[in-house]
Amino acid sequence: MTLHLAVALDGAGWHPAAWRELTAAPQAIFSPAYWAGLVTEAEQGLLDFVTIEDALGPQSTLTDGFDDRTDQVRGRFDAVLLAARLAPLTRYVGLVPTATTTHTEPFHVAVGIATLDHVSGGRAGWRPQVSPRAAEARHFGRREFPPLDRLLPQEGLNRPGGLDLSADPHVRDLFAEAADAVEVARRLWDSWEDDAVIRDAATGRFVDRDKLHPVDFAGSRFSVKGPSITPRPPQGQPVVTALAHARLPYEFAAACADVVYVTPHSAEQAHAIVTEIRALSADLKIFADLVVFLGEHAARRKARLDELDGAVFTSDAAIFTGTAGELADLLLEWQRAGVQGFRLRPGGLPHDLRQITRGLTAELRGRGSFRGAYEARTLRGLLGLPRPASRYAEAS
Repeated sequence: MTLHLAVALDGAGWHPAAWRELTAAPQAIFSPAYWAGLVTEAEQGLLDFVTIEDALGPQSTLTDGFDDRTDQVRGRFDAVLLAARLAPLTRYVGLVPTATTTHTEPFHVAVGIATLDHVSGGRAGWRPQVSPRAAEARHFGRREFPPLDRLLPQEGLNRPGGLDLSADPHVRDLFAEAADAVEVARRLWDSWEDDAVIRDAATGRFVDRDKLHPVDFAGSRFSVKGPSITPRPPQGQPVVTALAHARLPYEFAAACADVVYVTPHSAEQAHAIVTEIRALSADLKIFADLVVFLGEHAARRKARLDELDGAVFTSDAAIFTGTAGELADLLLEWQRAGVQGFRLRPGGLPHDLRQITRGLTAELRGRGSFRGAYEARTLRGLLGLPRPASRYAEAS
């Protein structure tokens, strides 16, 4: 069975010292040409999609708050705007930006993702993300949040498996708000029927007003009347994805998403996670996240970066160091455990991305486990997801 492959792009790579590698391009990180090179490389490797990281605060080694380190990459572009800039430069690869549901208006996010789907010709996705940090709440001044480090006084952001704050009422409330935000976005994407735009110059009718529908959503945090200002996206519903480490985000993904990224550290753990998620949803696509350092000298590269950073790099996801052939062995083993795809986080960019697109894909293709050409022009098509009809068209 063919594997699905995606890459998660962030700065100079997932290792905090990756910008100091000889093959890195730190002077270009805040340039469109840098990101264009990354996504076109992903497309040349026939990957399903790329994700683009984002957050409401600068990168930090602290659980909640901004550190004073100057030896790591700080700052990033708005992921949705960046994806829209990159869309015309590509033809097939999906573009999945992160956009936070906390402190943001779901109407604006929904319109942004719908616009991305239009300008990409149907290749947009979205990774909704909650923001429980008090430091980020202070950017907006609308709500006061408890400091996150009080909930986890002895734990940092990179604990293996990720932070499990499921029992905290504050975090549960944010996930409920995120579920409402996704529901609003999905309603807004459906609020224009597919044939609502007429463009009949002879009769002077540009739209059929009867095919634009209010969404009439009322929740505890916000209410949205609708309809959207943007016609229905080419995919009908852009692909919604979610990163999940524990039961609460598993439930969120099962209820709201098309794709979930999980973080097992072994084939046995992958099987257990797949079993738990399958009890919640039979249709959710399950991807496993892995941080990868690839090449014959991968372990030596990582050790050098650790030395430069002054600490051994750890992550919520498993960390792989080795050759493309060895990584292919691991991916196929985890596939047998029920994982359908992988979101690989390159330890250093562009080196590890090229190892994925030129080495790993060739290795998998030689084993009959990866495509030799793109089979669809939309992200839903690549992932084998049907294009849904508008709920309002069905109702009418």
